[in-house]
Amino acid sequence: MMSSIKLPKKLMLLGSGELGKEFVIAAKRLGNYVVAVDRYPDAPAMQVADANEVISMLNPDDLEAVVVKHQPDFIIPEIEAIRTEKLLEFEQRGIAIVPTAAATNYTMNRDRIRELAHQELGIRTARYGYATTLDESIAVSEKIGFPNVVKPVMSSSGKGQSTVRDQSEVEKAWNYAIAGSRGDSQKVIVEEFIHFELEITLLTIKQWNAPTIFCSPIGHRQERGDYQESWQPAEMTDTKILEAQEIAKKVTDALGGAGIFGVEFFITKEEVIFSELSPRPHDTGMVTLISQNLNEFELHLRAILGLPIPKIEQFGASASAVILASERSDSINYIGVAEALAEKDVDIRLFGKPNAHPYRRMGVALAKGENVQQAREKATKAASQVKIQP
Repeated sequence: MMSSIKLPKKLMLLGSGELGKEFVIAAKRLGNYVVAVDRYPDAPAMQVADANEVISMLNPDDLEAVVVKHQPDFIIPEIEAIRTEKLLEFEQRGIAIVPTAAATNYTMNRDRIRELAHQELGIRTARYGYATTLDESIAVSEKIGFPNVVKPVMSSSGKGQSTVRDQSEVEKAWNYAIAGSRGDSQKVIVEEFIHFELEITLLTIKQWNAPTIFCSPIGHRQERGDYQESWQPAEMTDTKILEAQEIAKKVTDALGGAGIFGVEFFITKEEVIFSELSPRPHDTGMVTLISQNLNEFELHLRAILGLPIPKIEQFGASASAVILASERSDSINYIGVAEALAEKDVDIRLFGKPNAHPYRRMGVALAKGENVQQAREKATKAASQVKIQP
């Protein structure tokens, strides 16, 4: 059966940021043709793709035009702000949507995936409610209780997320969530604040004709709702790892298709609590660029194309730390890269974004160590050494 798989394939990437860039590199290593699409020119993945298009992915006519022009075998969404009902049309016309058009529609909005997990599958999640106005947000916050977490139902990389400690902060959190929302959504989700010991991402690889497999759990730390560092392996009991795997398989089986899913969990002393899911490589999974024999982008590609994944080998304690911009600039220069790379078992990825603004993720430092703490310290130190100069 595997002998019938023919390469190259034509892949269309919808969203061309740093995760897309690494995916394109993986795809090109196996000879595929990649079209990178995004809303702005010279996005990271465009710099390594065969062709690129600049469009609004919320505009169905723009999507139709680029698909008709390039006739891809696979459409691979990498961001949330896409007119997902158009993907269903493409799928009905015989173009493979990764993981599926229905799954993409579910997961582009936090409300749908939360309802699938909690209401349809009976999986434990944080208590939650929705609001489409400030008054509703106030009412839902009072019902959920304080502290709580407010997020846009459609966003990425923690944009618009904040913790609300009391009623006086509700309006500020509402405004921040709406400002950080992707697409045309004006809806927020208010969640119970979980007092967790650990927050993890379980990279879950769903295959067309082989069992679902998992990477070693990845621990991560967030600020402003956005990941700052991640490490692998996360320290968990075998029992909790198995519980997380069972939940991840249950949710991804319900979504269908093939590819990698970044399934997030809160780990408490007593519970494994489902948080969110991304049907694509996850930002915290950038640690796999140094921690595994097959990184998350290579795993995503193999699963999509139906190529075998005989073994995922985890190399030991590894970590990543983000390199952030501190000011706005349209001219990017980096210093400190040589100093960061002077440390043993440290690597740097600079994404090539054409401009910067405060807290924008511009790169990532990667490190291996004798233990997780040492790997985290090395990655954090390396990230702090790299500075962005206008």
